[in-house]
Parts: sequence; structure tokens; C-alpha cells
Amino acid sequence: MVDGFELFTDRSVVAMRVNGELRDLATTVTETDDVTPVTIDSPDGLNILRHSAAHVLAQAVQTVNPAARLGIGPPVTDGFYYDFDVAEPFTPEDIKSLEKAMDRIIRQGQRFVRRVVTDDEARAELAAEPYKLELIGIKGGASDTADNESVEVGGAELTIYDNVDPKTGETLWKDLCRGPHLPNTRMIGNGYSLTRLAAAYWRGSEKNPQLQRIYGTAWPSKDEMRAYQARLAEAAKRDHRKLGQELDLFSFPEEIGSGLAVFHPKGGIIRSEIENYMRERLLANGYDLVNTPHITKGHLFETSQHLNWYRDGMFPPMHLDEEVDAEGNVTRQGQDYYLKPMNCPMHNLIFKARGRSYRELPLRLAEFGTVYRYEKSGTLQGLTRVRGLTQDDAHIYVTQDQVRAEVASQLEFVFETLRGYGLTDFYLELSTRDPKKSVGTDEQWEAATDTLRQVGEASGLELVADPGGAAFYGPKISVQARDAIGRTWQLSTVQLDFNQPELFDLEYTAPDGTRQQPVMIHRALLGSIERFFAILLEHYAGAFPVWLSPVQVIGIPVSEQYEDYLWEVLATLKGSGVRVELDSSSDRMQKKIRNATLQRIPFQLIVGEDDRANGAVSFRFRDGTQENGVPVADAIRRILAAIGTRAQVLGATDFAEGGAALAPVVVAAAEQA
Repeated sequence: MVDGFELFTDRSVVAMRVNGELRDLATTVTETDDVTPVTIDSPDGLNILRHSAAHVLAQAVQTVNPAARLGIGPPVTDGFYYDFDVAEPFTPEDIKSLEKAMDRIIRQGQRFVRRVVTDDEARAELAAEPYKLELIGIKGGASDTADNESVEVGGAELTIYDNVDPKTGETLWKDLCRGPHLPNTRMIGNGYSLTRLAAAYWRGSEKNPQLQRIYGTAWPSKDEMRAYQARLAEAAKRDHRKLGQELDLFSFPEEIGSGLAVFHPKGGIIRSEIENYMRERLLANGYDLVNTPHITKGHLFETSQHLNWYRDGMFPPMHLDEEVDAEGNVTRQGQDYYLKPMNCPMHNLIFKARGRSYRELPLRLAEFGTVYRYEKSGTLQGLTRVRGLTQDDAHIYVTQDQVRAEVASQLEFVFETLRGYGLTDFYLELSTRDPKKSVGTDEQWEAATDTLRQVGEASGLELVADPGGAAFYGPKISVQARDAIGRTWQLSTVQLDFNQPELFDLEYTAPDGTRQQPVMIHRALLGSIERFFAILLEHYAGAFPVWLSPVQVIGIPVSEQYEDYLWEVLATLKGSGVRVELDSSSDRMQKKIRNATLQRIPFQLIVGEDDRANGAVSFRFRDGTQENGVPVADAIRRILAAIGTRAQVLGATDFAEGGAALAPVVVAAAEQA
């Protein structure tokens, strides 16, 4: 028998998988065990690094403030956090002192040592930690716990990790934890930082105490740490909430309520263009557009089982239609109505409204349907997490024999449409069954999951597993897209549902005259218009392709005497559907140019004496480059081409390339104009 330290001499190995289970390097193994190394730069290794850093943070907090009580401290994407119950909220100044305390712990090279304990032993050792006491006894799989609690008690046995002084062997600190951890704290010192403060309810429930949360990040090297900080800085510049205010696109009025956005005129144009392109794609790919109301009787969501599985995510019911007499006696029973959180039950009723034949299948119903979801206030985040959202929702009804081909067709439709918006870097994620939160037979789930897996693999894209991530009614395959700075966003989903057709008694007439049940496919391409708007806004940093830009051309005369000439050019463009403005303000020309640049307007048309005399205009682009003396007819043709080809034009080079390959229909439109 040997341990991992003897097996692996590579210092980048921080843990190992033993028969598929993550284990510390100190774990002893036998010749019959299947053992593979886990390096610090692997996904598992990064989680272990960050979870170990969370422990060091908690130790530092209790060193500085012994009265602090511990919550949980899991790894998260690109970092970690730890929750604390403290008398006074943390301040930015506290961050500095905590990092100094962490530095001391890291330099000591304290060892992480795992101990198996009984419930009673854990309660005795952690008697002063009320939140840990609450978690003790919750054992089993990770699915038994919520809100990252599995890092504490998700294993089959209860364990405590001691932070041990390598010189004296003294236990300096300990925490209830599932593990595994780094061999020692010194491995954290290559690159870590505490990043921000927040508040969070214990175990994610507003009924519980509010704790103070400290976020941090940790990386295997200082170079990776600096690269991450550079990405953060760039992400801050692109924050859609910041850009939305600067560009006057949308807002969240306090008078309306949290998580409920209003789109201003310029934002409304972008949103309309997003929807119009999507609508064109839908009609070109055999969809029927439908429309459904925003509220419904509660019985509909009882039938669909959303009230069983999704009640906490719905707004409370409105009790309507009740009538009472003068004495207060109920003469007519009322009913509960709900704001809809989903469109699918109503689409099922459209399918069921009349008899259906196999000749109509696949039947593709699509809607820009506004839904309402009661997201907790602490989870709301600009347009990416709202309470009122519009889904580009589609439900496709197919025969069993059509499932695979239709799923493959839907994925290709998704890829082509997203490319039209300028997103081109994708991978796929396959979400499979959570046995404790699902309906349907094992055979149904296995067949459906296998179908999605085969289609995903045939796409040629990377396919990543998401165990237990499916909705209760069927597995799904989702398209993950990377934006301009490498961040990943879940966008489109294609989900099989063999439950709702049965619940709603959906049927079609088969070729042999029998009544058969269709298979239902849920397809959301953009997710929600609001979230997709935010993703595109950050992807382009506000500098949208010309077709999406709320103002596409702005005219800037060198002086007032050139306004009439410039307006004639703009009027011709406007007549061809181009969104134009004329800056006739009293500002100096340089300020007009600066204002247009800050508004990310693709084309600034500048006109002076030489331009007017030669029937020309001069272009200034978003990157500051210029092209002077362009004949008006050429300028109009090239602008229309950039819009028609959905080109991204940031500078003179982009515009020259865009104008060199004009689509014939666009050229014809320009010549006609």
C-alpha cells in the first residue's frame, strides 16, 4: 500500500481519483485501485485549489475576529467564497487585513489533514458553530444538499479537515468538510486575491439569517492571476448595466419594481431588430407564430405539474371572479389565476384545439412570450436575471420516428441563427436526469438521453456532461457560447419532453388511423430577449454591428451652412430604412465627433466645402479612422451593404472590405435609392 505522494512526484499533482472518487494525495491505495492524478490546472484541481483557499480565508477571519461564526465556503466559477455570521459587516479595509492574515497562514505551509468523525464527535468539536451543527447529519450524495452545502457534508461519511502546523504537528484550525484539499497551504500563494463583499441568506432562504460573504479567486500561477484580473477589468468596462445607462438603452425604475426592466427608445430599436431577425429565421424554417396571454387559471399549471415542481419560482396567485352577496356570503366561487412562468402549457392547448394528423408533424409553434418568475431579490442581476422576461419560446410536436432528425435540425438552426448575431464559438452540454426530481420511466429517460447524446456527438462540437441538470420532464442539450472576451454563456436549449403530451392527452392520427401521442421538444434559442440583449451588449462592448445599432449614421456638418446638403444625403438614407440623425447643435465640431464616438454610432458623415463642391461626404469611424471625399452614391451603397450583410464596421478597413462584396439585392436597393 502506498499514498499519492509516493505515486506522483510531479509537483503539479494536487490530488487523485481513486476508483473514480476524488481523494487527497495522503490517501493510501492498493495495486487493485484505479488511480489517476489530478493536476492543479485541471478543472478538479482548480476547484481543490479554490476550496482550500476558502478554508484559509475562514481561518484568517477567525484569527482576526474569533467571534465570527462559519457558514459554508465552496469553490465557484473562477474563484470561491465563504459566508460568515459577524456582528458588523465587513468593509474594504477588512479585506486588506484579511489578506495579510491569509499570507501568514500560506507561508506557514500548514497541512490539510482529513479525519473521519461520527455525528456526535462532530457536534462536540463544533459546538460553537451553529451553522455547522445544522449541517451535521446531512450525508449522502451531493443532490441531498443545496446551495453548495455538499462541500461540507456531501459524502457518505462525515469528515473534518485540520490545518496542522508542519513543524509542531499542532492543529491550528479545523472545519467540517468533505474535501479533498491541497497537500498544504503554501500551494495557494502563487496567485490569489479577495475580490468583493456581499450579503447572502443562510442556505439561500430569505427566512434564514443574512450572512456576510467574502469572494475571492485563486490560480495556479501569478501569470494566470494577472490574466484573470485583466479579464475582470475588461468585463467591468463591458458591464451591460453600465453601458445601458451610458447609451440610454434601458432602466429599472424603482416605481415599477425589482427585476422589471423598461427599454428606452434606443434599446427598443435594438430589441426590435433582435426579434425581427429571429422572426425571419423562424418563418423561413417552418415555424408557425402564436400568441398566448400573460395570466391563466391555476388549474392549467396543476395539469402541467408546474405548481408541483416550480411553485417557489412563481408569483403568488390572484384570487379572482369570486362574488359575494350583501351579507358577505359567497355566491360564486372564485379561482386562482397566476402570471405564467412558462409558455408550454398554453402551446399544448393550441395543439389540442383541434384534431391533428401525422401529416402536420413536425408542428413547430413559436412565440415571443413574456413570462414572470419570482426570482429572489439577491439573485437579480441587471438584464441577465430578471422577474419579467420575454422568451423566444418554441415547442415542436413530432412523431417518435422524427425525434432524432428534428433535434439535429434544431441544433443546426440554432448555430446558424447565433452566427447571424455574431456569436461563433460554441460547445454543447448534455443535462441528464436527477432521479429525485423527475417524472417518466427509466426507459424513456435512457432513450431520450441517448438520442440527444448521439445528435450532440454528430455535431462535431465538444459535448460536456451535466449530471442531474435536466428539468423534471426530460433531458436537454444546451448550446454554450463564448463571447469576445472568452466568457461562457448558456444560450440555446433543446429539451425532450415525454411527460406533458401525456398530461394534456395530446394525440394525432397516425397513418394506420390509430391515435398516437406525439413527442414534445422545447426549444429556446436566445433564452430570453432581455438576457440575450445583455450578452450582445457586453460581447460588442456597445459597438453593435451596423444592423443592430440604434443610430446607424449621424451627420456632422463642419458649420451650419452645410446642414441642408448633409440633410439631403441623410434623407436619402432614411428613405432606404437607415436610422439617421443630424447633429445641428451649437457644439463645436470636435465635441460633436466625441459625442457620436461615445454613443458608438458606426458612421459619422462629415461635410465641409470640398465635400459639398464634389458631391461627396467624408466618413469617420468608431476607431477614429477616416475616409474622405466618398461620392454620395458610393457612400449610400456601401452603408446599405454593411447593413444588409450584417457587417461589423469599427474602422475604415472593415468598411472597405464590407463594400467590396456587396450582396446583389443590397446593391439594387442602393441604386434605386
